[in-house]
Amino acid sequence: MGKATGFKEFERKDESYTAVKERIEHYKEFTVPLSETEITTQGSRCMDCGIPFCHSACPLGNLIPDFNHMVHQGEWQKASWILHSTNNFPEFTGRLCPAPCEQACVLGIIKDPISIENIEKNIVERSFKEGWIKPQLPKVRTGKKVAVVGSGPAGLATAQQLNRAGHLVTVFERDDEVGGLLRYGIPNFKLEKGIIDRRVAILEAEGITFKVNVNVGVNYSVEELKAFDAIVLCGGATERRGLPTPGADADGVVQAMDFLTQQTKVVFGKKVENQVLATNKQVIVIGGGDTGSDCVGTSNRQGAKSVTNFEIMPKPPGQRSPSTPWPYWPLQLKTSTSHKEGCERNWLINTKEFVKDVSGKLIALKTINVEWKMVPGQRPQLIEIEGTEKTWPCDLALLALGFTGPESTLADKLGILRDERSNYKAEYGKYQTNIPNIFAAGDMRRGQSLIVWAISEGREAARKVDEYLMGSSDLPTKGNTDLIGV
Repeated sequence: MGKATGFKEFERKDESYTAVKERIEHYKEFTVPLSETEITTQGSRCMDCGIPFCHSACPLGNLIPDFNHMVHQGEWQKASWILHSTNNFPEFTGRLCPAPCEQACVLGIIKDPISIENIEKNIVERSFKEGWIKPQLPKVRTGKKVAVVGSGPAGLATAQQLNRAGHLVTVFERDDEVGGLLRYGIPNFKLEKGIIDRRVAILEAEGITFKVNVNVGVNYSVEELKAFDAIVLCGGATERRGLPTPGADADGVVQAMDFLTQQTKVVFGKKVENQVLATNKQVIVIGGGDTGSDCVGTSNRQGAKSVTNFEIMPKPPGQRSPSTPWPYWPLQLKTSTSHKEGCERNWLINTKEFVKDVSGKLIALKTINVEWKMVPGQRPQLIEIEGTEKTWPCDLALLALGFTGPESTLADKLGILRDERSNYKAEYGKYQTNIPNIFAAGDMRRGQSLIVWAISEGREAARKVDEYLMGSSDLPTKGNTDLIGV
């Protein structure tokens, strides 16, 4: 694959970014793309490695060496076909996926791995530019009607696959625009929303119906779902985790997703009453994941006086940890572009109290340093270190602690069983709930996870729905693209 000696001749080269001072003045994407020649060179680094571990690391089973080789050859349209044969939305994964494929790259054992994610992004952008991505209408319609609840990546993938199988698909979205977490949960500087809109336009042209401002079980009764032959629940894991900490009700303790959603709506001229702003405030973000990073970037763009990040876990090592050897996803420090825009990061720290003044406004956080005691066969124990108490001035605390699972309302009204983690119970690989014509996919079924997993589950669930409706299915399975509908 690629050039036989390419991995020896060429070093990895990633796209760059505009200067921090410039990019924090706006909410647009700020990457500086590589030239076509540079991308072609990166494609040529892909080794003839024998067993491409990148395949198994990718939840979609993307045919990575194949599209890398096409890029190396300058066969961009063929690369696009190969990429889209397993991935409905590479423009999303090419921007937002943490790229487990790269961590499993065989070249990564001795050198920097292939820049798979960036190559993927360049393929799909070239495809849109050249007009290669066109609506694919089904040859025949089955007459079967399917409702997809939720328009995030799982819902969109489910809808596109089922539509290509010839079914009449309606997607219900409770927000005012399509996209789920992609729309309002991901800041615009990581994913400009026109990227969603152009793909949705393709889906609409293929015959999918979208209904927004429709909250199934609230302003759309579950009884109305009986008009559909099958239902796929892709509503995500949206129950936010809070902190059972004294003072958590203070004015100034805010859920991260509320903060991010408000700012994205404002970017597009939508009215947001009483918007939470970081402007001229001492901001503390609690939670060290991607959502916490997004809060850091947004706070800096709003003009925060200072931004501090708390993480209760230990600081990961700078290099791959021996506990997570290749090809596993590594325990390794991740420094995002938002962190580089200005942020004081702190590990092994626990918030003990949110301090508020007499009016109820947040003025400080009290913390203590911690350590984790590891006992074989037992869960790690959190130990507070006496004498490390500290008070941090703070006007705005953003809780970026992840999600506990999906909301229960719809499950209760439909009679769907839930598992021990509160997810909608549907066996992996089957996706069918305890009610035969109702299926579940994505975060609503598996819990908070990656966009690439959501798309994968949407594709797999669509095949199972098609089998349920028709007795068999020609939709592709993971790693098998020799079937129609790709």
